[in-house]
Amino acid sequence: MSQLHTADTRDPWQAPPVDDGDAERFCSTCVFGRVCMPQGFSKDALNRLHCLIEHVGPFQAGQTIFRINDPFSAVFSVRAGLVKTFVIDDKGREQVLGFYTPGELIGLDAVYPSRYPCNAVALDTTLLCRFSFGAMANLAQELPGLQQTLFQLMSKDISAALWGKGDYSAEEKFAGFLLDWGRRLARRGFSARNFNLPMARTDIASFLSLAPETVSRVIRKLSDDGVARFDRREVELLKPEALRKLASAIPNLGLD
Repeated sequence: MSQLHTADTRDPWQAPPVDDGDAERFCSTCVFGRVCMPQGFSKDALNRLHCLIEHVGPFQAGQTIFRINDPFSAVFSVRAGLVKTFVIDDKGREQVLGFYTPGELIGLDAVYPSRYPCNAVALDTTLLCRFSFGAMANLAQELPGLQQTLFQLMSKDISAALWGKGDYSAEEKFAGFLLDWGRRLARRGFSARNFNLPMARTDIASFLSLAPETVSRVIRKLSDDGVARFDRREVELLKPEALRKLASAIPNLGLD
């Protein structure tokens, strides 16, 4: 295959997390920062949120973060690396539920029934922030913006799970996956059109409820049609508007 012309050579998975030694620095990189900073929370309020955090890791690739049915006590924010969540069905097959990049929150779906409903494993060397959920829930009663963000993140997780398993064509699903992945990277300052897919193709297929050979077929078609270029795990979106048209049937994707 031809060589990709990657616009951004930074590695979004291995980039070291920003030093967050005080509350202001912490909130500039935290998943909750977009709530605390714009609303002008006092330094005391920011420090109280900061004090809920425990830095955990590093977790090496393949290392478990939590297991299904473990008692729920905390949510995790990815600081660096990549995390996969999954379950094992009654036939022993792995079903991927999601992928989490730096700044994204893991574990909110365990609030009820107070146990983690899935497994979480690092796909790369991963650093996490651990938030005690009980302490966070108490603080959220005093900081309405924090409570609202928790609800928004829960809703976002539900929407992501729905579209990945929805009754859409393979082309629609994979187009949506590429666009969503690029958008998530762009939020962190990376290119939305030139990027790396660090997860295995079998994991992507599992997340989209497709056979791996179906994903390979869609990749060949997108490449042959000049919509995207693929070189191993590197991707260049040549015609993102064509991908948007393909993915337009997915209402929960939120690509507007």
